Amino acid sequence: MMRWLRPLLIALIVLLQYPLWFGDGGWLKLWGLGGEVATQQELNGKLRERNETISAEVRDLKEARDAIEERARGELGMIRSDEVFVRVVPGQDKRDVDGK
Repeated sequence: MMRWLRPLLIALIVLLQYPLWFGDGGWLKLWGLGGEVATQQELNGKLRERNETISAEVRDLKEARDAIEERARGELGMIRSDEVFVRVVPGQDKRDVDGK
């Protein structure tokens, strides 16, 4: 009887330990998820910084007329009614124009 009891207890312990190590909520899966969590936290930090930048830009556009004017000039090429638009084209040497 004693010969069967020891292997039976060892088998029982192994069967009880299997889900702890290899099951869905086991240690191995937990260690793997730890790396994924760190990666996701890093991505969240970058996205949080981007959101703060965009939020500051929106706040500036809502509050400051100068920011709106600067964006209209730079991105849309708009000018005020009392301004004159002058376009400067990088030119050639005078000698090239005269043909000399």
